Amino acid sequence: MTPLPGYSEVPPPPALRGALACLWVRVAGPPGWDVRVLPDGCADLIWQAGGGAFVAGPDTGPVLARAPAGAVFVGVRFAPGAGGPALGRPLEALRDARVGLADLAPRLEARLPGSLEPGAALRELTQVAAELVAAGPPDRAVRAAAGRLGADPATRVDVLAGDLGLSERQLRRRCRAAAGYGPKTLGRVLRFRRYLALSDAEGPNADLAGLAWQAGYADQPHLTRECTRLTGLTPTALARERRAEAAAAGDGAATPVQQKRAGSGVPGGGSRSPV
Repeated sequence: MTPLPGYSEVPPPPALRGALACLWVRVAGPPGWDVRVLPDGCADLIWQAGGGAFVAGPDTGPVLARAPAGAVFVGVRFAPGAGGPALGRPLEALRDARVGLADLAPRLEARLPGSLEPGAALRELTQVAAELVAAGPPDRAVRAAAGRLGADPATRVDVLAGDLGLSERQLRRRCRAAAGYGPKTLGRVLRFRRYLALSDAEGPNADLAGLAWQAGYADQPHLTRECTRLTGLTPTALARERRAEAAAAGDGAATPVQQKRAGSGVPGGGSRSPV
């Protein structure tokens, strides 16, 4: 049976829920059905049928990803603060990058050949992720910082650092290593994810000024500037694109750009790039 184009995700196993945001599968749609990848503070370990495995680092801006129709991708998404320790290197070195697993961990790359069946690939990815997390557990301070920043966009970095028993410099260094961004950038990304979740829930008649306030922006122009920087589109244009993606799904299946990160603890939508 040929999988239908679209994107779906499931929560990780209970033992990994402090480190993984989700497990996911994407089947590329027809030509022209590109995926706009939006920053989310996460890193993904991805397997492509016929291609093998690679790592997608945290993004600071939009990426328009294309893949042949029917191409299958399977991934595990590391939550903010978990990717760097698990991969055994500062995540800022992988920011805005896609790197073959062979370049990062050759011994693991051999376990994820492109010839696997998608189901087997997902099981093996999950096992590999479990081993990586066991060897490099998430940075608890950065996980806590991400939780605070995601819940309260007005959180001041100096106050946050003090509450975590760190200096601002220590928090910046640990955030860059574990999440790929400094705390201010991580806060910007998580605030935008907060807005995106609100916007998706409101639908086409959303009040942008009201959503901007709810998400933690100073005003609507502030939201527009940040949305344009992070996605390449204004809020109105982005919402229009996301509705078009929803319509393209036809039968109600979630598309990559619709993704809501069920069970991930990361607000908002927009999938990780497969390329």
